Amino acid sequence: MNRFIFILGILCLSLQSLSAQELQAEVQVLSTRVQGVDPKVFTTLKTALTEFLNNRRWSSDNFIPNERIQCTFFLNITESVGAPEDNVFKGTLTVQSTRPVYNSSYTSTTFNFLDREVAFKYDPSQVLLFDDNRVAGTDALIANLPALIAYYAYMILGFDYDSFQQEGGDIFFKKAQNIVMNAPEDSRVINGWKSNSSRKINRYWLVDQILDPKFSQVRKFWYNYHIKGLDLMRKEPQKGLQNIAPFFTALNLINKENPSSIYLMTVFNTKSTEFLNLVAQLPPEEKQKAIQQLSEVDVSNAAKYKAIK
Repeated sequence: MNRFIFILGILCLSLQSLSAQELQAEVQVLSTRVQGVDPKVFTTLKTALTEFLNNRRWSSDNFIPNERIQCTFFLNITESVGAPEDNVFKGTLTVQSTRPVYNSSYTSTTFNFLDREVAFKYDPSQVLLFDDNRVAGTDALIANLPALIAYYAYMILGFDYDSFQQEGGDIFFKKAQNIVMNAPEDSRVINGWKSNSSRKINRYWLVDQILDPKFSQVRKFWYNYHIKGLDLMRKEPQKGLQNIAPFFTALNLINKENPSSIYLMTVFNTKSTEFLNLVAQLPPEEKQKAIQQLSEVDVSNAAKYKAIK
């Protein structure tokens, strides 16, 4: 499945310059709160993560250079665990990705997630390695970093492919779930992989809900919103906008059946700004209905919706 199957012109441009890599990732590593560790460790870490994401083949599909998914990984290292020379760290990871909207220069955010349970050991002398069949590796703390990054690479691909084909991201979400089920274990510092984690907004519950049939309507919404809404708007603005309005009703109904869903929360963290801009363009009656529906589901942004004129 080619993620740009409907952009036939692009596919015809350069069959000779196919690139296997799917991601074009920008990595940032912030370590200002960590003392006593050689700064070169973090410089090397940034380079290693960038190469790991951009040089690895994450799927069996071929991508031409301008098809690669633009994404950012912001690793904020907040503390060193144990002796500085152990290079064991804790922090947070913010991951974001975008996809182009058909026949326009506009890019739409497809994934935006903050992971607050990052812990790992990094050895600058070793290359980052990851094997889907040996996720836990031989050292849990060393294996946890590539496992984390691979998990989010698959999530990026899953959300991206789901926006081009109905449940097109299944293979990637299942790969992410495989990482969850076989994740490195070290109860002293590693968290976020288990259903009983102290935080319910974690890796386990996100991919579990995405693959749960009771959330299939969210994935249907995701596909229709992008293909029949955003992508159509550049050619037929009014029709695309009219198609989007009913999707907000669908989200409201899904939320009533599954309140406090991490999956829906992620959708709104990713799309709230875009939703605000689209709702503002709706006719008065539909606008008020959408504002009410979105305010009920996306409570943290309710004031912003209600402020739309």
